[in-house]
Amino acid sequence: MKRKPATIKEIAKKLKISPSTVSRALKDHPSIGLVTTMRVKKVAEELHYEPNQAAIFFKQQRTFTIGVVLSNISEPFFSTALSEIENVASKQGYTVLIGQSLDDPDRELKIIQTFKRHRVDGILMSLGKNTQDLHFLDMLKESEIPIVFFDCVPNVQHVNKVYSNLSSGMKEAIQAFASIGHQNIALINGPKNLLASHEREVAYKLSLEAERIPLNEKYMVHTNLTESGNIEAMEKLLALPTRPSAIVSFNDFVTLDLMKYIRQRGLVQKRDVFFISYANYPLWKYMENPPMGSIEQYPDLQGKCAAEILFKNIATEADIAAEEISFDSKLILR
Repeated sequence: MKRKPATIKEIAKKLKISPSTVSRALKDHPSIGLVTTMRVKKVAEELHYEPNQAAIFFKQQRTFTIGVVLSNISEPFFSTALSEIENVASKQGYTVLIGQSLDDPDRELKIIQTFKRHRVDGILMSLGKNTQDLHFLDMLKESEIPIVFFDCVPNVQHVNKVYSNLSSGMKEAIQAFASIGHQNIALINGPKNLLASHEREVAYKLSLEAERIPLNEKYMVHTNLTESGNIEAMEKLLALPTRPSAIVSFNDFVTLDLMKYIRQRGLVQKRDVFFISYANYPLWKYMENPPMGSIEQYPDLQGKCAAEILFKNIATEADIAAEEISFDSKLILR
């Protein structure tokens, strides 16, 4: 049978000293002589002693873990953000627990409830595209578990959030299209309930106005971000009497589906239709015919900043004002 880890009492019994002396020696307390400290550590090693982390955490009232809720870790955006989050957490002596919602609100809530039961010291979260119920905020507040949102953030006040300012990238995208003669510029947007979708629409309209390009309401379509939804949105645009020659799409994964679909329709990218999308997919640079451009949203900066805000909240017992930080998005032409 597997032997249970040795306890401080067992070490004390073997050395015929008090458990309190053993405890202090293991912590290199100055009140314990060097010889005794060395003897205690030698026996502890022989008996494979390990500190009782549960007891330590209970005493410190922390578990030194944080939870991160993402929609899909396979997306390059989130894997980049997560790397920065783990870098910040490691410097603080913390372990990161990860949960994927896969854009399922019920699954997302279960992840948060699990983190709460495991008493994580804080949570970082990017909302799923279908999330509308935010009652979990009250639950976390009652349990004194701070939360910081990043990337996909809720449209509510007094919560910590870090995100990309989408309007700057949109403005540059419309300018780039207009500079090479495009006037029929469409927007394939995300789900209507997303704050990010609303921001894209507002920025799109303002950017067209700035370039003195008339707004065509039929050029604004939505997708649920599935492959079939993306294709359906593209079909609506291609069915118009005057189809758009340029399209800003919700993100690069949408654009991948659109590029595949127009090839099937016998259209040529960057001849019959030009694409610019959000996220700056890292693998574009390896493609022979990538989109005209992609809008960088700086997942590394978002992840790092969100984690730093979270640890600031964890370290502070008193309530502190919520922070809202945004980074300007930037068009990367290819």
